[in-house]
Formats: sequence, C-alpha cells, structure tokens
Amino acid sequence: MRRRVLDPKCAVLRHLAVAGLAFLLGSGRDFAQSGTPAPDQSGKPPAANVADATKDNQRKTDEFVEAAQVINGPAGNPECVWLGRRVVSLMWRDDLDTAFRHLDLYDRFGCPGGHVQAAFRCLTRFGGQIDPKVAETLSSRVHACWINPGAQPQAATAAASAPSPATAGNATPAPAASPTPSPSPTPAK
Repeated sequence: MRRRVLDPKCAVLRHLAVAGLAFLLGSGRDFAQSGTPAPDQSGKPPAANVADATKDNQRKTDEFVEAAQVINGPAGNPECVWLGRRVVSLMWRDDLDTAFRHLDLYDRFGCPGGHVQAAFRCLTRFGGQIDPKVAETLSSRVHACWINPGAQPQAATAAASAPSPATAGNATPAPAASPTPSPSPTPAK
C-alpha cells in the first residue's frame, strides 16, 4: 500500500476548516437566539411571586387541615382529599380519561369512592354559580363540596323554605300529608 503524502498547504487549509467549523457551530447558538433577552433570567422570582406562592401553600395546608377535622374516616386524609378533589374537578371539565386514571390512584390509597360521587353530585347542584373563566370558583366550590357533599345552593334552599302561594283569593293551602303511617286496624273475628 502506498501512503499519500499531503501537501503542507492542504494541512493548513484543513486545520483552518476545522477551526472555522468549530467557530460556526459555537456561534450558531448565539445567532439563533432572539435579540431581546427574557425579562428575568436570574433564576430568582420576584418578591410578589414568592409572597403569592407562600400564601397559596398556606391556603392548601389550611384546606387539608380543615378536611381532616371535618371529615371522619379516610376521605379526610390528605392524599384522599388531594386526589378526590382533583378527580371531581377533572370530571367537571370533561377530562374523563385523566379523571379515571386519578380515580385508580384514589382507590389504591384506600379512599372511599362514594365520597367522590357525593362531591360530584354536590358540584352539579352548583353548576350555575361556577364561572368557567375563573379557575378559583371551580376549585373553591370543589373544596366546599368535598367538605360538605350535602350542601345545597342558596336559591334552592330559599325556594324550599318559602311558603307556597295561595291558589285562589283567600283559600288556604291544603295541609301536608302526615309522613307517619296510621296503624292498621285489627281484623274483626
């Protein structure tokens, strides 16, 4: 085999080509980035964001403590509260695939499935009061229904407690039927 002997000029050109390629690759990142830097790349969030995050974390902690105090049993455990409220919220937003995956986790933690059902039923009663554009109304309503699944909307409770209007002039409404059954007569012999 014969070895090729390189011309010294080719060797110099080859070294320059490699150096030029390295320069282009290294500077390509700089050219690809936009000319305006991001507002804050220091990695430290502004003081307002830190205060908001601290406030939000405290609110979440308070909600878990409230749930543990109000709800007896596993539905008041923090993991059940977190997963259960998440399942109810996802079901409300029609993200059923994700809700079912979370429900599997909820079941694995030994959390009661009936509480999710009752909380979602409660949430459907308050459907007209939830603003889809404000996420906080949904999360606060889900939490309220998780704490008290038997809650009723104010309009429904006010309508139920209001007396029914008279049907004609001075006519009095018929008395309500007695909820207790009357004893059955003894058969004659």
